[in-house]
Amino acid sequence: MLTVPVSAIIPTGDRPDVLSRTLSSLRTQGVSPAELIVVDASGDNRTEEVVKVFARQENSTIARVIRWERAKTWGAAAQRNQGLTRATQHVIWFLDDDILFEPECVERLWNALQADSGIGGVNAMISNQRYQPPGRISRAMFQLMAGRREKSYAGHVLGPAINLLPEDRDDLPEVVPVRWLNTTCTLYRREALPEPAFSANFSGYSLMEDLALSLTVGKDWKLSNARTARIFHDSQPGGHKGDLVARSRMELVNRHYVMTKVLGKRDFGDYAKLALWELFQLSSCAIEKRGGTDFWRELHGKMLGVCNLVSK
Repeated sequence: MLTVPVSAIIPTGDRPDVLSRTLSSLRTQGVSPAELIVVDASGDNRTEEVVKVFARQENSTIARVIRWERAKTWGAAAQRNQGLTRATQHVIWFLDDDILFEPECVERLWNALQADSGIGGVNAMISNQRYQPPGRISRAMFQLMAGRREKSYAGHVLGPAINLLPEDRDDLPEVVPVRWLNTTCTLYRREALPEPAFSANFSGYSLMEDLALSLTVGKDWKLSNARTARIFHDSQPGGHKGDLVARSRMELVNRHYVMTKVLGKRDFGDYAKLALWELFQLSSCAIEKRGGTDFWRELHGKMLGVCNLVSK
């Protein structure tokens, strides 16, 4: 197995079985990172035991060095920042704790980064979460947000920080330029990362922290999606995801932060687009949920978000 100069950082918390599947999946790859750092916000020691078992197994093929750390602050962004302070390699690999690798994923991801010294970051294709051609109404909204018509908006960031996933088509090259990267399975050159990588504005579930980071890196570096490096995102439920009110509020507040602080969009037209997009999202939710409890929770969250922004 080829070991590459990469520090892999996985934030986790109270999901030992999920993490164990991810580590087992990583072992099936032909390329492994030199270092694996697990930053754990669990309330017990089960996750620590999972990491210890993998670390002491003979002929471990995951990494030369495997570290476990207790999280100082719970939250995806904070835990990744903590992992970065311990990382020793020139390339940083952000990983979620609930992904499964398809064959040759890591090798293709690594080769994509090495193929062009101007690429600051490259992510894997999430096979079960990818761009789908929009319907007529959504396409019209995308065009309005972007201010122009595009053949495809895949991998783009439109208007007030609306980020769309990359697409997977056979007629596309293996490495596709994109405008932003998620942190589900992404390699960054360490020299391309800001300090700190993730702003303290992103706490807890840290919605859009990946968008803010990649847009910052993208100001000076190329960003790409390694289309044939594929993973399955086995996303798991959790309290932070189940609280629709908190999630809805965070989505608006964090989008506003990215729009104003990272993209520098503060004009009246930018705020108008932000308001229109949020109304569009609420309308879609109302139709999908038929005005049920989930819709009212989403609306409540948006109202709290508006209050947060106004109070600032």
